[in-house]
Amino acid sequence: MRFLFGVLGPVAAWDGAGGAIALKGPRHRAVLARLIVARRRVVPVRRLAEDLWTEPPADAVGAIRTFVAALRRSLEPERPPRAPARLLVTEGPGYALRADPGAVDAWGFERAVAAAAALPPEDAFVRLDEALEWWRGPAYAECADEPWARAERSRLTELRLHAVERRAEARVALGLAAEAAADLDAHVAEHPWREDAWRLLALALYRSGRQGDALAVLRRARALLAEQLGVDPGPRLRGLEADILGHAAHLDPGPAGAAGRVWARTAAAYDRTVPSGARARLESTVGLLRSLAVTGGSGLQTARRHRVAAITAAEELADAELTARVIGAYDVPAVWTRVDDPEQAAQVVAAAERALATLPPGGHEAARARLLATIALESRGTRAARGPQAARQAEELARRLDDPALLAFALNATFMQTFHHAGLAPRRDAIGAELIALSARHGLTTFEILGHLVRLQARSALADFAGADRHAAAADRLAERHELPLVGVFTRWYAALRLDATGDATEAAAEAAYRSAAARLDGAGMPGLERGLLPLALLCLRTRRTLPVRSSPHTDPHTDRHTDWGPYAPWVRPLALLAQDRRDEAAAALREAPDPPRDLLFEALWCLTARAAVAVGDRETMERAHRELTPAAAELAGAGSGLLTLGPISAYLSDLATALRHPGPGRR
Repeated sequence: MRFLFGVLGPVAAWDGAGGAIALKGPRHRAVLARLIVARRRVVPVRRLAEDLWTEPPADAVGAIRTFVAALRRSLEPERPPRAPARLLVTEGPGYALRADPGAVDAWGFERAVAAAAALPPEDAFVRLDEALEWWRGPAYAECADEPWARAERSRLTELRLHAVERRAEARVALGLAAEAAADLDAHVAEHPWREDAWRLLALALYRSGRQGDALAVLRRARALLAEQLGVDPGPRLRGLEADILGHAAHLDPGPAGAAGRVWARTAAAYDRTVPSGARARLESTVGLLRSLAVTGGSGLQTARRHRVAAITAAEELADAELTARVIGAYDVPAVWTRVDDPEQAAQVVAAAERALATLPPGGHEAARARLLATIALESRGTRAARGPQAARQAEELARRLDDPALLAFALNATFMQTFHHAGLAPRRDAIGAELIALSARHGLTTFEILGHLVRLQARSALADFAGADRHAAAADRLAERHELPLVGVFTRWYAALRLDATGDATEAAAEAAYRSAAARLDGAGMPGLERGLLPLALLCLRTRRTLPVRSSPHTDPHTDRHTDWGPYAPWVRPLALLAQDRRDEAAAALREAPDPPRDLLFEALWCLTARAAVAVGDRETMERAHRELTPAAAELAGAGSGLLTLGPISAYLSDLATALRHPGPGRR
């Protein structure tokens, strides 16, 4: 900033170009300083005289007028004769300096310190660092002994010490603890009674990995306060000492290391540089949301929530191309076939369709492909014909454009639409293989992981657990290297499935493995995967081992009231009722159950349906189950999910064929 008047050091004045203005003698500077202290208020001439001289001379008023006239000539050299002064004005019985609020360095310093209190650490550090550079020495340096300057000098000095400490605090928050500690060490040596400075020094040392030095600093502060002032440290110092001894979690640094510092500084610079209403912010926001989504947990939930808000904001700008980019940029890989929030998915599909309809004709093929892939992904698990159509169109466009990232996104969409009938594990395996090869060549890490998870599922369905093991290990390695915790949810479930499917564990051990895997879902942010999955896995475990379905003695007419079967209840209910010897109700529940959704558990739910149909003698349902399951005769039921299994589908087909050839009593 450029000031006209300076009191943060010797009293000074500068012209509009920053050149120093000669203020003549010490009395002239004293008059200017006294008027600055008055903060634009009038100071009577007699008061000026009393402040300038211990014993004012007889001609004190005349002398002050002479000083004022000289100051006016220096401050406004181009003012015409007899024209009224604009800066140093005469009003009533005295004079006032009508400087703008930003014209005096001390006033600007106050505003900067006050503003920094509401800023994030990066901005606060920059603001305070700049403001502290305005100090050229002690405030009102030439007026140190003047009573009228004493209170103002003291106030500004205290404000400067406060600013030094807040700048250090911002440095610590930015992960620059070692640099902050060096500055604070000198600061407390010069100002040993400032408890907050001792606190910040100890915190900076602790965050620099110097716990012993931090405790030594707190002991020094305690001894100094006791010996020199006869007081104990305040609650903040005592609390910090206890927290350090207890390794309190809140003392751990936020942004740590070089990466944290770069992030904090870049984010702050972006926030300062790019206008708040800029359209570029929307696209940048979606990029952040994409990164946030793959962290799982609250990150995934937050990304999902703000994604729709970003799309809405783009649509409000009535810019079809921007809207298309905002929708299509959220290319978060998806491996589970049930959406977490169906209502939101429908909103995204509707917005993507509107964007497709309003994109200008000609060109924009990449944007169209991304919109089509989005429609296919968000339509998964539904019976809408639009999903498969959109997936085909997206893949065709992506291959024609020769865009690796776009093709990976489109292949993900194609994968999500390969559940129109059973037995498609080989097709999905091929998609996974192409995803891995494509992504490895072009550094598309998240899609490379997706490819491994897709192949893990497909090889499990084909009972190739050695192959599935390799893909699980590859996915885990990539996830660890790139800090993607959601991957572990799927590989842990696969480990339980493998233990169960290979028969290498007892029922109790397999159940424990499934429960351990389910614990990883808690807080993972994937309700579409979580709800009902563990009960279903345990039901499949017992069904495959020809064990009875467990049931609570307290049941409602449909199923165990203590078990949340989630979306799988319609296909579990007949078996639960059979376990209670309620055959007629089971037969009715079977007739009411819809066809299983065409997703990763399609074959598993048909096998549960087949088992119930054989038990109650429902010939029509047995015939339908046999038709639906026949294409997957070589697969393991449910294992294509990578989560659970009911064993070989061929066994269910054999039971169905036997029951259909030899219908028992009451079978229709």
